[in-house]
Amino acid sequence: MNTHSDAVPDPSRDSQAVAPAAVPAARLLYWSLRRELWENRSIYAAPLAVAAVVLFGSSIRALGLPHRMRALAALEPAKQHAAVVMPYSLAASLIIVTAYIVGVFYSLDALHGERRDRSILFWKSLPVSDLTTVLSKVSIPLVVLPLVAFVASLATQLAMLTWSTFILTVSGVGAARLWTELPLFQMTVVLAYGLTVHALWHAPLYGWLLLVSAWARRVPFLWAVLPPLATFALEAIVFQTTHLASWVGYRLIGSMKVAFALEGHKHEDIDRLAQLAPARFLTTPGLWLGLLAAAAFLVAAARLRRNREPI
Repeated sequence: MNTHSDAVPDPSRDSQAVAPAAVPAARLLYWSLRRELWENRSIYAAPLAVAAVVLFGSSIRALGLPHRMRALAALEPAKQHAAVVMPYSLAASLIIVTAYIVGVFYSLDALHGERRDRSILFWKSLPVSDLTTVLSKVSIPLVVLPLVAFVASLATQLAMLTWSTFILTVSGVGAARLWTELPLFQMTVVLAYGLTVHALWHAPLYGWLLLVSAWARRVPFLWAVLPPLATFALEAIVFQTTHLASWVGYRLIGSMKVAFALEGHKHEDIDRLAQLAPARFLTTPGLWLGLLAAAAFLVAAARLRRNREPI
């Protein structure tokens, strides 16, 4: 006996059954970041390579450390401290500068490169918005590179300390003075604070570089640099002032004045928690104006990417 059903299938129910679930924005951002790390290995390869070179050089230099530690007894306490801290500060500085250089060139090529190699056609076919793509790209110089620089710097300093301790112990000099004069914990806190400060302070610069990368058809580096230089020259010729150049200089290195209490010493080592001024930094108008400018640059870059075609 056959039975006949009069039930009418619900098209909306069927469409809901086969419709793919919406992917959360956070997950899309995560996979976009994974893509950037996969396509741009220099993000972590360059800082790690510099860390390896610094570690190799410091290992050779440490062979003469027993003689230098004996000579420290004749110096003033401040000079003793500076002599011990200097190699570790220099190692971190070289790695951080490398990370900054990588961040600048990455930002200039981030949106321009995908138009040059025509991969933008593939990436636009995926369900990832232009704003998510731009946010993933700006996260590299603002989040990923500082983290890589921090880990590489800390690992290098720990390896230097371990090797130096071994050399001093074997030579009979002892590592007591080294451990006494080297405030490794405070230096680590200062390192994390400094990387965070510079990332926030330089956010509008990276936003500007990404905007130029989305707009320029060729040589984005020149388009990012020449217009500001021409503006500086025009101001100097017409008004005989350098306000714009001073403002750009302030944006580049001004964070040192507002985020650290340097007491007027130009080359003072920053290795003490008392030298940090987070309250002054967070209440500086330049910080928040810069973040607003960075947000505007990123929104403009996303809109440009939406309408850009392969070069």
